[in-house]
Amino acid sequence: MSGGQIDLVSLSKRFVELAVDDVNLTVSSGEFFSLLGPSGCGKTTTLRLIAGFEQPTSGRVLLDGVDVTNVAPNKRHVNTVFQSYALFPFLNVYENVAFGLRNAGADKATIRGKVFEMLELVSLTSYEKRRPAQLSGGQQQRVALARALVLDPAVLLLDEPLGALDAKLRRSLKVELKALQERVGITFLYVTHDQEEALTMSDRLAVMRSGKIVQMGGPHEIYDEPADTYVADFLGVSNLMAVTVVERGPGSRCTVKLGESVLTAGFGGQQLPDRAHAVIRPERVRIEEFGAPGPNRVPGMVERLVYLGSATQILIRLAAGVQVQALVQNDGSAADLAQGTPVQVHLAPDALRVLTGDDIPQDEDEFEVAAAS
Repeated sequence: MSGGQIDLVSLSKRFVELAVDDVNLTVSSGEFFSLLGPSGCGKTTTLRLIAGFEQPTSGRVLLDGVDVTNVAPNKRHVNTVFQSYALFPFLNVYENVAFGLRNAGADKATIRGKVFEMLELVSLTSYEKRRPAQLSGGQQQRVALARALVLDPAVLLLDEPLGALDAKLRRSLKVELKALQERVGITFLYVTHDQEEALTMSDRLAVMRSGKIVQMGGPHEIYDEPADTYVADFLGVSNLMAVTVVERGPGSRCTVKLGESVLTAGFGGQQLPDRAHAVIRPERVRIEEFGAPGPNRVPGMVERLVYLGSATQILIRLAAGVQVQALVQNDGSAADLAQGTPVQVHLAPDALRVLTGDDIPQDEDEFEVAAAS
């Protein structure tokens, strides 16, 4: 289906406090776009403004160039899938999917054809007579998707639809949901606090904080090039280290001090304050034999090893007193390490970024739990 472009123009919504703060956003037709952030950041309110369930305090919502800010929800060419699925428990699968078509006055032949088309799309053709209570969580989610898609919306809004499922089922359904979006070709706007969901499925995503979009781009861009420490810490696991900036440039490179160690970072910029944070992802941290020579190497000691199955999380206390973690794949190539082993930690310049912001883990326990999850 053609169409499905969303434009948010200076969109704001105030309840007691400002929930959405001057958001400007364009979602292209056929794009899988995610709004990502913690509870209270404004992502669900933004979705509800697009759906028409809330009215903005100021700004406009445009669908395919048409201002729908004051249009009723049932008159907008969008549909919504909620975390609770909101299936009718007294109707079977067929009737749940057919509900919207019946309300729209479609004839029986049209309803039957479209319902079975949708059930085939979500692999539930043999479940049409079952009630929601007879279905698994994943099957209920597929019914909710079929019911939303059967009306041929230009935009499908999804409010944390995988949140009620267990972790293993969420992982499998993420792949299915992205494949489904590619098959139907319509715009998906997906709201989630789960960073892995956003990275796995999105063509683009926006990270929100306090009602504002703080960074927007492709998954690789935002993961590898976070705009500040908030994005770095929220999207994935990061080692955030307070550093002193001693030299800026040339270009985006800079030199910092971490304790007594001098490090070169591949990205910093000319506008950095004297005190900032260096960030490096755990998978980019390299552990070498203690005393290994070369730049950007810092001595440390292994404090803990956490077995994660395919990888091992290694927590290291650097000489500067900072704790960092490395993620080492369990492919048989890693050196044997144990608690108390002295090591040299290589923080490669092309993996090290220096960012502004003050968002760092509150304590080591929180850091470790987040890292292992």
